Amino acid sequence: MVAEDDDTLAFLDIHPAAPGHTLIIPKRPARDLLDAEADAVAAVARMVQQVARLLDVTFAPEGITVLQSNRAAAGQDVFYYHVHVIPRFQVDEVSISYQVLKDLDLADVARRMRAGQTS
Repeated sequence: MVAEDDDTLAFLDIHPAAPGHTLIIPKRPARDLLDAEADAVAAVARMVQQVARLLDVTFAPEGITVLQSNRAAAGQDVFYYHVHVIPRFQVDEVSISYQVLKDLDLADVARRMRAGQTS
């Protein structure tokens, strides 16, 4: 455990990508971001920032990656809402990549997303 408050826990990942790789979870169980209550998501975000600052002071990384996946297709393999905070260096072996979609009609995508809003 590296940090805790009333709503969250922050602890080192047992399969770290880098020294200091930390996981943040809400104390209130949720399967993923979509299942979590808004106040739990906000509490996790506050702890993510606190841990990122702690990593910055402790390891002086060149960057910090914040990673959160939902559902198996996105790479989630632990089905409890959690966020990874990973200190990064230009020479590290951490890889987070995707292929850029070309010729995507962004206006159409935005229109479809706005049409799906429920609030």
